[in-house]
Amino acid sequence: MSGQEGRYIILISVHGLIRCQDLELGRDADTGGQTKYVVELARALARHPDVWRVDLLTRQVIDPKVSDDYAERLEPLDDGAFIVRLPAGPRRYLRKEVLWPYLDSFTDAALQHIRRIGRLPDVVHSHYADAGYVAARLTALLGVPMVHTGHSLGRVKQARLREKGLSDASIESQYNMSQRIEAEEVALDNAQMVVASTHQEVEAQYAQYDNYQPKRMRVIPPGTDLERFHPPRRGEPWPPVFDELKRFLRAPKQPMILALSRPDERKNIHSLVEAFGQRPGLRERANLVIVAGNRDDIAELERGPRQVLTQLLLQIDRLDLYGDVALPKHHAPEDVPDFYRLAKRLRGLFVNPALTEPFGLTLIEAAASGVPILATRDGGPRDILRHCRNGRLVDPLDVAAIGRHLEEMLSDRRQWTRWSRNGVRGARAHYSWSAHVERYMKELARIWKAERPRETLFVSSRSRMPTIDRLLVSALDNTLVGDDEATRELIERLRAAGDHVGFGIATGRTLDSARRLIRRHGLPTPDLIISSVGSEIHYGHAMVQDDSWQRHIDFRWERERLRETLRQFRGLRLQPKIEQHRFKLSYFYDPDKAPSLRELVRHLRQQDLHANVSLSRNMFLDLLPIRASKGLALRHVCVRWGLEPEKVLVAGSCGNDEEVLRGNTLGVVVANHGPELERLRGKPRIFFAGHEHARGILDGIDYYDFLGDIRIPDETLMEA
Repeated sequence: MSGQEGRYIILISVHGLIRCQDLELGRDADTGGQTKYVVELARALARHPDVWRVDLLTRQVIDPKVSDDYAERLEPLDDGAFIVRLPAGPRRYLRKEVLWPYLDSFTDAALQHIRRIGRLPDVVHSHYADAGYVAARLTALLGVPMVHTGHSLGRVKQARLREKGLSDASIESQYNMSQRIEAEEVALDNAQMVVASTHQEVEAQYAQYDNYQPKRMRVIPPGTDLERFHPPRRGEPWPPVFDELKRFLRAPKQPMILALSRPDERKNIHSLVEAFGQRPGLRERANLVIVAGNRDDIAELERGPRQVLTQLLLQIDRLDLYGDVALPKHHAPEDVPDFYRLAKRLRGLFVNPALTEPFGLTLIEAAASGVPILATRDGGPRDILRHCRNGRLVDPLDVAAIGRHLEEMLSDRRQWTRWSRNGVRGARAHYSWSAHVERYMKELARIWKAERPRETLFVSSRSRMPTIDRLLVSALDNTLVGDDEATRELIERLRAAGDHVGFGIATGRTLDSARRLIRRHGLPTPDLIISSVGSEIHYGHAMVQDDSWQRHIDFRWERERLRETLRQFRGLRLQPKIEQHRFKLSYFYDPDKAPSLRELVRHLRQQDLHANVSLSRNMFLDLLPIRASKGLALRHVCVRWGLEPEKVLVAGSCGNDEEVLRGNTLGVVVANHGPELERLRGKPRIFFAGHEHARGILDGIDYYDFLGDIRIPDETLMEA
């Protein structure tokens, strides 16, 4: 669609290596089906007549160990579709488990990108838990709909790892599982629609979450590129990959049992090798071909792929499968369709024995190519087999059953032919990208129709805020106040700096309480007060309320239902009326009688009640709208008034300041800080001052030269 009258869609996929072509699928655990999914979805959406632009946001990587392609800030995918790479954290490539500390920076960079575009997106669609965290914050700030796709879910993976005997402590240390699961809960809390690939994913996997709400779930299977994946055409020559396989196989024209996946333990390739090796009859009539990523030297791979491939080679040696198994070292993306077509030509099978399979895109590719499949009975393959009727399901842990099914499926030639034809027809009918996008856009249309008209954040109104080019925002208690002499010196320096420097306060106090403290200490009226833990924003001498923020945070906020639900719990007593207001529900909390914070949050989620729940000093419990927090309020201010995060200095001293300090803003932690902020030490954009209270803020101003040219620390020094 020409012009800007069409829809603007943002997709977010933070981790992995994503580029326009030659996707390095199988390079590692983070560069697999999800990267291919989001690239093809972006292209397909951009071709829809109602879409103006699609931006796929991912992390920028500048690392000599990977291609320079991943350093390019903007890469066209198709007409109207772009990969946008945003800096977040160290420049080097990082696995997803260690990206969590940098997601606030990614969010800030995404906001700046949207400002450059000059238009709010019509929807933000996140992919995986880390993107879900980003999208929840982004849509909370912008007031636009959020869609989420999990791809794989933390609770499911956690259960599988426990079944394998891993302790919870080991799972946590390797995978940051609690952070991932909480991010998934937050994504479900905020999303208007959750896109799943299969009904099993909805009913068995998402159902494990406290925020499980089937009414927001939509099963829309992903598509596949039917121009690339199709049966071999008559007279087509043997593909180049056949010559490569001849190096491994004694009888290369025997039926091919093909497995194609990352060298990941969850893919369970070793069970397939064991099943093949234990059946002499199967070895006599078929070859096993395993395409498991690319490698030059196994010893130089990361630990996971190294262990998987080493185990496979040891199995091949123990079972003496030389001449019967091919494990090629390299393949290019354009070789993948050839492997499927070769398997079809040799009347072979495609096998996916994964322990858990949320969808199984390779199964669709095999079906579209005419290759019958044997697949794990977990997850997506159930729906695929129901639609395509082109093979069998098997327990991935039953090695004997895998071998028996393979032998039986290769023995019945008439059934093989029916399966082959069914797969091609089923893939075309159910799994094209055009069909996926049509359904997707219809579901979005329902969301857009139900939306209230929204105002843009990119506006200004009568206030000093439009004239400033930088902003100091400080917590009040134990930060700005506490040393009257230092506070006076700080205010004098801000006045001397001129009108281009703004001054703000972010506090948990109510507005009235904050203003009384400001008057008591003789402080000037701030340009900005974020009060009541981020549920209110006021500007200037008249303390004009930001009504757009009030309308914005009134999202899934049901104050009376929350209050009624909490009546049932002992140990909770409402605070005085002066501490309550429309978007803040506050209690005194008795830890000896009340449920734990985790139990309270879980109960609310199960009741489809949505709130930010915080506990201070183990005695004060506050409930706010899920879009309300000090950190989100500050970013709303930055977006509304066009302030770059790098020109905002934030000062704090206690745990509820942590969220405000994170991200691309400049932070200063005063010396009298609480121990809970020690976890931020070492972050380049968070300075730990040597002095207490306002004297520490002055230290921070000098450290960053905040009233001068502003010195922004080099984030390339950040350690993961």
